[in-house]
Amino acid sequence: MIKVLTRRANIQYDVTIFQTPKYRENKGYKEVYRTNISANSREQCLEETFSRFNVTDRLPANYKGRFLATGDIILIDEARGGQYYFQLKPGGWFPINRIILL
Repeated sequence: MIKVLTRRANIQYDVTIFQTPKYRENKGYKEVYRTNISANSREQCLEETFSRFNVTDRLPANYKGRFLATGDIILIDEARGGQYYFQLKPGGWFPINRIILL
């Protein structure tokens, strides 16, 4: 019961996916898709984004990118809360510096 009372409400996270034109490249990242993901935390947002963009049946009809793979970058924009960049590496999502996108 306490868990139900203390649970945070879902937040709409503004998520942008960046991918390189070819798999396994480290330069030339381009924005391929932007959407809103409903989640309780940034970690849950990353998990939901990964599952949504790696299952054929869950892909949005207007999504032109490929499945999320190692090296892809996600920007989570929390407006006044700041912008957070994460890169998918072996072992999960890791925070990165924006400079990698340049």
